[in-house]
Amino acid sequence: MADALAPVTAVRDAVEAAAEGARERAAARGQLLPRERLALLLDPGAPWLELCPYAGWKRYGDRDGTGAGAGAIGGIGRICGRSCVVVVDNYAVKGGTVTPDGLAKKLRLQDVALENRLPLVSLSQSGGANLQYAHEVFIPGGRGFANQARLSARGIPQVTVVHGSATAGGAYQPGLSDHVIMVRGQATMYLAGPPLLKAATGEVATDEELGGAEMHTQVSGVGDYLAEDDADGIRLARDVIAALPWPEDAPPAGSAPPLYPASDLAGLVPADPKQPYDCREIIARLVDGSDFLDFKPGYDAATVCGQARIEGHAVGIIGNNGPITAEGAAKAGQFIQLCDQAGMPLLFLHNTTGFLVGTEPERAGIIKHGSKMIQAVANARVAKLSVVVGGSYGAGNYAMCGRGFDPRFLFAWPNARTSVMGPAQAGQVMRIVSEAKMRRAGAVDEAKLDALEQGTTAMLAEATTALASSARLEDDGIITPEATRDVLALVLGLIAGEGARVTRESTFGVARL
Repeated sequence: MADALAPVTAVRDAVEAAAEGARERAAARGQLLPRERLALLLDPGAPWLELCPYAGWKRYGDRDGTGAGAGAIGGIGRICGRSCVVVVDNYAVKGGTVTPDGLAKKLRLQDVALENRLPLVSLSQSGGANLQYAHEVFIPGGRGFANQARLSARGIPQVTVVHGSATAGGAYQPGLSDHVIMVRGQATMYLAGPPLLKAATGEVATDEELGGAEMHTQVSGVGDYLAEDDADGIRLARDVIAALPWPEDAPPAGSAPPLYPASDLAGLVPADPKQPYDCREIIARLVDGSDFLDFKPGYDAATVCGQARIEGHAVGIIGNNGPITAEGAAKAGQFIQLCDQAGMPLLFLHNTTGFLVGTEPERAGIIKHGSKMIQAVANARVAKLSVVVGGSYGAGNYAMCGRGFDPRFLFAWPNARTSVMGPAQAGQVMRIVSEAKMRRAGAVDEAKLDALEQGTTAMLAEATTALASSARLEDDGIITPEATRDVLALVLGLIAGEGARVTRESTFGVARL
């Protein structure tokens, strides 16, 4: 596990070092760094769950890997006792410009706010869309504005502090927010900046005249509150959240800790993914009192199902001890329906090579029973959580509530691998198919087959790591085994508190004056 964790930690350190390089420039402008803004916004000592911190890593021109996070810091934190989704533009790294991954991350954070009925607080200062990829951002970017309108209509508050420039389409992000705070002398909002204005109309205007904080809070009415500096703007954002008639988070219910320490978890997972282990060993280190009600324990050992509590929150758990058999799929399908009937959230712990293949599994009805499990996962009405603790391959990823099945949250351990099949198997398949084609043509080139097999294996080995998957936003973040219980307790608490977060829905969002 240490070998798998090392590159993840290195990426986080590189991003923080790159942001630190902007400190002198920020100080000269009288501004705080993005993570300093975040620290001021959140309640001291309260949990902070960062989401998608590796989005965009080594993608869209990010050659040095410091683009991890895709131009934004986002997650769930507590502000004045209330859980909120927070988005902080990371202007300190590559200007915080928005790539397709950066857009996808912000859309995901909006979805989290909508699904969990959480206020959305944005600290805005971005260079806007990365023009190299504008053609990939423009059309899907409209969904972000539609989401804002729907959030407002659903009664979910949106608070934006404008710390810097918000130009063209970027001006609509604060414009569609319910509460807008602008920092004097720093914040500007306009559809066309001074250069474009002059080129298009011949009119000459300064930034402040065209869209400064004073103008928008005193003349246009786009801004609601005028802040003196970054810290004052964040203070005002906290004041707005505190003034909302929004329930504070309930204190955690009393619960017994697991009988076994979380520090064991990293050592439980073998370095060789082919080496089996019992997922009950993981469960025993995640759940209250290590108390697990094992469902049908004598029926199919490869799929483990049962009920437990995490920090007092009831949860149904499904784990893997190998490939999913026809019997295991039927067992899991029944268990999912029972949890759905009881209104109990589901937790999937992925470690499977997929569905069992071969003559006997086909005769046992693996397709129809696997389809039942997938039907149950897709149609369960309760909240679903997924943690990839090992491999998540093939249709097993679907059956275990992978990203395509919209789990409420999905996390991965550093050793996780997600793919249509294992790298070695993919290499062998490519070799077999290509060799058959060569034989039909009358000549087999073993050297070419070796190169094809090795190249395919190496390519997939690199593309299916936890970091690579997280870069593509196939999860909500990489978490350590030791932190898993705390993360699950936090999100289960959010789910349990949904009923208290009552919203007054409308057919129209709050409009600016």
